[in-house]
Parts: sequence; structure tokens; C-alpha cells
Amino acid sequence: MSDTPATDMGLVVVGAAGRMGQTLIRAIRTIPGVRVIGAVERAGSPYLGRDAGELAGVGRIDVPIGDDPLPVFARADGVLDFTTPASSVEFAGYAAQARIVHVIGTTGCSADDNAAIAAAARHAMIVKSGNMSLGVNLLAVLVEQAARALDADDFDIEILEMHHKHKVDAPSGTALLLGEAAATGRGIALAGNDVRVRDGHTGVRKPGSIGFATLRGGSVVGDHSVMLAGTGERITLSHHAEDRAIFARGAVKAALWARRRKPGLYSMRDVLGLS
Repeated sequence: MSDTPATDMGLVVVGAAGRMGQTLIRAIRTIPGVRVIGAVERAGSPYLGRDAGELAGVGRIDVPIGDDPLPVFARADGVLDFTTPASSVEFAGYAAQARIVHVIGTTGCSADDNAAIAAAARHAMIVKSGNMSLGVNLLAVLVEQAARALDADDFDIEILEMHHKHKVDAPSGTALLLGEAAATGRGIALAGNDVRVRDGHTGVRKPGSIGFATLRGGSVVGDHSVMLAGTGERITLSHHAEDRAIFARGAVKAALWARRRKPGLYSMRDVLGLS
């Protein structure tokens, strides 16, 4: 049970010293009805003991960064998590024990990771998405509609994404989110119909496949384009993220939405009413 006022949602930011963690703390400070009550980092982090607000550049908030999630989860209403797959699985278990909201923006999860998170959702309100922005989730709806409308015999689907040089997983979670949308529109499974790598003598393109291309470099926050290429014409649906704050604001919105829900595994489509 939270020790915050009834009108406030007490949130814990895990990975609080990272780029996204600091962005989340800044976003929470600008949104009514929420406040940071806990900040967690890995054991041995040089930021342990630092005030989370001062580190994020918003001034002192009297929330020191710690390495033990259990005490802060126990008095929180929700957790915001853009960390690593292994950490997110661990945090989902703690959120289930505390029966609180867990918003997961972590990408690169395996099938086993996703199964563990789904199991935790029997007791926690979990919102998991490859991308937390309104624009990307609207794009996914449009991609699904376009893939359904344009026959696979006439239009090929290719997904191009670019991110900063520090990103460690590929394709991005957003690219996979868009690939799943395209596959749903086509009435097929993405697994087995996706092409992640092309190298050497690949032969002709397999009809109905969904291709991915990955670019990495510089400080790009996130660029995604879905191309539907036909004979003599090409449709491109794109989204360009210019500021990580869009993901942070989406995550906070998801937490506020999930607080009023029953335990379960939800997506940003659910949050935004786009399901």
C-alpha cells in the first residue's frame, strides 16, 4: 500500500541513473497526480545514494537512489521500467508480489522473458509495449490497416529503423511492434515470415515476407518507416522521435491508466483506446 496521498500515484523509477530513467524523473515532475517515491539502480552503481531529482536536473526531491527494489516496491503504486530483459522479469515478479502497476518499455525480451512477465500479470497490472509514444501506436494501427487493404501479391512490406549508436538490440522493439501490426493485417504470424538479415546471394524476395533493415549511429532517438512497395508505386508510413520525453510521458500515462484496472497484461493500444 502506498504512503502517498490518495490523489497522488507514487512511482518507482528503476534504472534511475540512465538516460531514460532521468527522462522519466523529469517527466513525472511535470505531470499532475504522480510523484517519485523511489529510485533504483544496479548494485555497485556509482550513483547509489545520490538524490534522484538532483541527478536528473530537477532539483532535490529527497529520493535517494538505492539498489534494493523490495522496500520501495512495497510502498509504491507503480513502477516505470526501461531497463534490461532480465531486470524487467525480476521487477515483474516483485510487482506481482506487491500487486502494483508495472510499466515495461524494455525491448529485446525473449519468448521466455515474455512468458514470465505474462505470468506475473496474473497479480500485477502490467503495461508492456515496444514503444510508449502515442504517434508510434497510431502508426501501428495504420500499418495494420494498410497491410490488410493491400494484397501481399501486389505489395511487399519493408521496415527500416535507425537508432543511436548505444542501442544494443536489433531490430528495435518498435520495429517489431510495427512488424507484428503488418503481420496481423496480413493474417499471418510474424515469426517465420520475417527477414532480419540479407547478405550475399539471397535469391529473389519471398512473396508475403516482412523485411527489416537496421541502422545505428550518432544520437538518433528513433526513426521508423514502413514501406509498402508495389509495382510502379510505393507507400511510406513514418514516425520520427526527436525527444525521449515522448516515451516517458507515455509511460506515466500508462501507469495512471493501469492503476484503475484489474491485474492483467496490457499494451499501449489498450491505454490509448486503439485496440
